[in-house]
Amino acid sequence: MPSFFLLLQRVHDKVHDPIMKLDYSEPNIYTGGVDINSWSKLSKEDKKEALSKSWYVYYSFRDPKTGKLKRQTNIKAGANQFKTKRERYSFLRTMREALSKLLELGFNPYKDNSDLEAKLFSDNQEPAEKQSKPKPTPALQPEPGPVPVETEEDIMSIDQAFKFGLSMKEHMMNTNSYVQYKSRIGLFEKWLREEKLFDKPITSITKKTVNQYLNTIVKKTSARNRNNSRTDIASLFQLLEENEIVKSNFVQSIPKLKTVPKRNKTYTPDQEKKINTHLEKHDPTLHLFIKFISLNFLRPIEVCRLKIRDVDLKDKKLYVKAKNQPVKIKIIPDILIKDIPDLSKLPGDALLFGRFGIGEAWSASETNRRNEFSKRFKEVKDHFGLGEEFGLYSFRHTFITKLYRKLREKSSPNETKSKLMLITGHSTMDALEKYLRDIDAELPEDYSHLFK
Repeated sequence: MPSFFLLLQRVHDKVHDPIMKLDYSEPNIYTGGVDINSWSKLSKEDKKEALSKSWYVYYSFRDPKTGKLKRQTNIKAGANQFKTKRERYSFLRTMREALSKLLELGFNPYKDNSDLEAKLFSDNQEPAEKQSKPKPTPALQPEPGPVPVETEEDIMSIDQAFKFGLSMKEHMMNTNSYVQYKSRIGLFEKWLREEKLFDKPITSITKKTVNQYLNTIVKKTSARNRNNSRTDIASLFQLLEENEIVKSNFVQSIPKLKTVPKRNKTYTPDQEKKINTHLEKHDPTLHLFIKFISLNFLRPIEVCRLKIRDVDLKDKKLYVKAKNQPVKIKIIPDILIKDIPDLSKLPGDALLFGRFGIGEAWSASETNRRNEFSKRFKEVKDHFGLGEEFGLYSFRHTFITKLYRKLREKSSPNETKSKLMLITGHSTMDALEKYLRDIDAELPEDYSHLFK
């Protein structure tokens, strides 16, 4: 029995011997800095720019002097003579498969490959009588190949992979979303540096690593913030998987934590009246800002995006860059038009709501502009002793609730929601119904008589 355990130990040592390490990385294709899987979604300009760059196959091989994988010369092989994505990528895929096979057969860029060349060419130059004889087709068997080791140094470091992911996402997301995304990935990077994990290959990040980081977020902030970070890290690894930088997006399998969403309360008629009276006297610009939220049912950030040219007072139309579509056209109700000042002499590129007045230039980002109006409204909330459950968004909830209940007086629930959907701009009936449930727009009549 002791000899059996000695044998096991010997096999273990052999498996972990340095000479068993994979001496090369799997070849990959560089496609001009764009995600080839999202080609159909790219604009003509982005496609043209990508095709103007050199595409090539790249790989790394272990340097015999340092023992580390070293990037080898890019292989183009005339691929960039092809002018379409289909032709160029098809050609490079063939080159990548050929290179993979060559590496499996023992090709080494640091050694003399004469024996391999002789073997390959001799295999293709069989005698004529031998070629004429049909060979039996053997059953296809999977060829043994090298098994990648997760802890092996990969072609991309964490730093390189993160930079690649962020550069791609910058072209795929709107500015506001990208700023938040970059911030969350930056915090993950900071944590990796603090844990002495950053100066390693991207494959060294495991599901356990990400879970450890997400657990620190829960302890410091909230489950909601943890879930948002998980979503952004999963999005990064999905991009890396699609570009064959990592094998799989294991972050997607990490479950979300259950959270209790924060909800903005609706204002009572008395609260609404007092706020309106106060703003008419002390901050007319903020008052008009709130009317666009209340009467046009816009989100605060959508109001911040409005420019003078987006407000067509003659045709009573409002052109809004919305959350769920590039541009949304809404009517401007007469009740709001009477409060909008003359905009005809103001520059079309100016913001409708500047920092200090109507039609001003303001270089701050959308998020910072929205935060500025939120700070101004906080002074009003503090004046009336309103808590954090009230905000600018509460006016949207309040007026949609009022409109729904007014329509319900003469229409069925389905008719009411159909009319309301046109006004609020919700993209689907399911989205509107969920929104109405969240703000408790539908309330029952007094049921006291049922207990008599």
